[in-house]
Amino acid sequence: MNAAPDTTTATTGDPAVLVERDDHVQIITLNRPEAMNAVNRELAQLLGEAVEEAEHDSEVRAVVLTGAGGRAFCAGADLKAVARGEDIGVPGREAWGFAGYVTHPISKPTIAAVTGFALGGGTELSLASDLVVAGRSSRFGLPEVRRGIIAAAGGIVRLPEQLPRKVAMQMVLTGDPIDADTAHRWGLVNDVVDDTEVLATAVALARRIAENAPVAVQASKRVVAGITDGTVPAEADAWARNSAAIARVMASEDAREGPRAFAENRPPRWQGR
Repeated sequence: MNAAPDTTTATTGDPAVLVERDDHVQIITLNRPEAMNAVNRELAQLLGEAVEEAEHDSEVRAVVLTGAGGRAFCAGADLKAVARGEDIGVPGREAWGFAGYVTHPISKPTIAAVTGFALGGGTELSLASDLVVAGRSSRFGLPEVRRGIIAAAGGIVRLPEQLPRKVAMQMVLTGDPIDADTAHRWGLVNDVVDDTEVLATAVALARRIAENAPVAVQASKRVVAGITDGTVPAEADAWARNSAAIARVMASEDAREGPRAFAENRPPRWQGR
């Protein structure tokens, strides 16, 4: 399969995730462009299964994750599904984390090919990937505090690891996004290219990785990422603190007020409790 610009559009009935193979590169496309590739249960399950398939397929040497439509890589959780009371997790696979991806480490190198908005969960998918190629339209950020919640899918755990601490702290506390060039300057992304070149550039990078000895590449990634038996033990304490913080925040009045204000198109009235 020859790499093409990441402007795929979906039609009714298409699966929420598409999987293609380009020689030793597995290309996974989030395929809900009508919802800015927001994560519902179907997307989470199919993405988690695609990642698991890549890990156990000896012919796959690198994975590229991208989004259909060009407007957004991923807009985070599908809030409409959440508002309907739907569980967007994968039953029995809770360890995979948000979107079946953020706590689903594999030995095969992963590259996020990002075009458009990658806010909230979209940034967290990028943080969970080993490498990132960004289009010039890309925007990264964790706006959750503006809605009375926190970036619970790895944002507040990983952003300070991948950016200078004070840069990460400003993003976390203000909710302000950064553009692709700023993300590149601070090392959040590896390369910035024209939007039409994002997928082709990411696939070319994956092919360069795939030319190397797969056993050596995968062993190197496991050591660098701290992966042991499919988990990252060094992150355990941070995720425990993250879970405790989620419980406190979600029980607050502010966590209820934020989504209400958003739905009613008005400024939130924070209570601080």
